Amino acid sequence: MEYPVKSALFGLAVGDALGVPVEFVGRSWLKRFPVDDMRGFGTHDQPPGTWSDDSSMSFCLAESLCRGYDLYDIAEQFMAWCSGQKWTPHGEVFDIGNATLSAIERLRNRELPPQLAGGLDEGSNGNGSLMRILPLVFILHNKPVDERYAITSDVSSITHGHFRSVFSCFVYLEVARQLLWGKHIMEAYKEGTAIARQYAEEREFNRRELSYFSRILQGKMPEVHEDNIFSSGYVVHTLEASLWSLLTTHSYSEAVLCAVNLGEDTDTSGAVTGGLAGLAYGFDDIPESWAGQLARAEEIEYLCAAFAESLCR
Repeated sequence: MEYPVKSALFGLAVGDALGVPVEFVGRSWLKRFPVDDMRGFGTHDQPPGTWSDDSSMSFCLAESLCRGYDLYDIAEQFMAWCSGQKWTPHGEVFDIGNATLSAIERLRNRELPPQLAGGLDEGSNGNGSLMRILPLVFILHNKPVDERYAITSDVSSITHGHFRSVFSCFVYLEVARQLLWGKHIMEAYKEGTAIARQYAEEREFNRRELSYFSRILQGKMPEVHEDNIFSSGYVVHTLEASLWSLLTTHSYSEAVLCAVNLGEDTDTSGAVTGGLAGLAYGFDDIPESWAGQLARAEEIEYLCAAFAESLCR
């Protein structure tokens, strides 16, 4: 199997960078002044092509996986990034979620093993694990579903351990897995969510918790009107917004711009959508001018090559 790592990671980072300048901007403003190209400055006063913690943590995960799957090493990479030592776009961390920061502090203090560091309360369901989970698909795609879920749960739980965060990551990776296998977008969505739904039923997961995923698991996302798509930092909102953006558009550019122009948590909506769209459409469909503007583009390309090579060993 060819491993389109470059499509996924550049797709994620470009979507992230498109969203960084307008993070927290409302949808009504973006309706009047939509993002249609790579911008700079704005919310975080960063130059064009700057990606956020979404890409930073994804790159940390990918780099760790180059050496094999090791939760402790993944945690070490996240701690190094938070200290500004690894995978920042310009040498400093300018954006980090509260739940992620709290989990990293627990990791630094060696209070808990990595898979127990993430918050377990209902309020700890920001999108901080979903935004950086995509590199896992490349080591999970040919494993049994029980192992896929267990590894996804452990990696999510380094920062976000609540069921809703874990299951969001699982659904996302199941759709990504179908795209990796070459399925068309609608087919990937239907088959990926069907696997997640069946697994949840077999394992008798909490029905109340699963109800938060009803629109996704029932295959209804393409039918939802934009007014009923939310783009906050809540993990289920991000998963829905990203699937909806992918399912209602017809190219990489359309998908990520659709996601970003939903407003609010624009960098993460762009990143989560961009990773799937990269897998769906391939690297060549990502505008060269966007990919070329990314901070540390050559180093990202080197990481992609190293990760892809490690997968073939």
